[in-house]
Amino acid sequence: MDGLGLFVGLPLLVLAAIAAVEAAWLARRGVRYDWKGYWASFGDAAGRALLGLLIQGGVVGVLLFAIWEFRLTTIAMDQAWHWIALFVGQEFCYYGMHRADHRVRWFWLNHSVHHSAEQYNLSTAYRLGWTGKLTGAALFFGPLVWLGFPVPYVVGALAVNLLYQYWLHTELVPRLPRAIEFVFNTPTHHRVHHASNPEYLGCNYGGVLIVFDRLFGTCREEIPGMPIRYGLVEPVRSYNPVTLAFHAWVKLGRDLRRARGLRQLAMTLFGPPGYVPGDR
Repeated sequence: MDGLGLFVGLPLLVLAAIAAVEAAWLARRGVRYDWKGYWASFGDAAGRALLGLLIQGGVVGVLLFAIWEFRLTTIAMDQAWHWIALFVGQEFCYYGMHRADHRVRWFWLNHSVHHSAEQYNLSTAYRLGWTGKLTGAALFFGPLVWLGFPVPYVVGALAVNLLYQYWLHTELVPRLPRAIEFVFNTPTHHRVHHASNPEYLGCNYGGVLIVFDRLFGTCREEIPGMPIRYGLVEPVRSYNPVTLAFHAWVKLGRDLRRARGLRQLAMTLFGPPGYVPGDR
């Protein structure tokens, strides 16, 4: 998920400055801040911005506009229910995309970059990888375009969704009132989502809302007495943005060479991220 160029148009320096303020606050509280991780995230975002300028829209943009040519109708976005339907629809599509990001290796190739940080802070929010336009996860929003929501509005709704999630990437915000936690995605929910503990894997995929996680049984709370361990199950151990962007692709190449037969090839590409092809 690269946010379709979200952070190309947004002031990255402002987001990084806010993250630096969080770092200063944590330092005052005696927390050791991972400044190398901070700059790795900045390098990731800067590289993605440059690629966004070189590759306008990418494969996903072309395909979304192709879907637009076959839309069932055209929604004018001039009534309140149009906006409500777009919000709920993109939340549903985002849930599906984010769930696939974690459960289908092809999409995890890029999304794993976002989960590579081993300290959970605001700089993690804009560590989104460089290959999202290649993996094409944003095609999960194609049904909205097919139904008649204009492509710029769909992309804009996704951008707002991702911008909302910026504040979720912090440990400074405690659990919020129960009614808010029940409906909305909050730092409490998202901290669990970023955990690499086996007990926490595969949960809390929502964007602005957490309701689809509740509906589909993927909502999970932090377990008392089980501290969250951030990062990947298999840590990258690098602060180089290039390594972060392509480490999963390198591992994919190794596994494809080990794969035997079409089934193993398909499972290596589109099976769960933990699948390892056998020798048979």
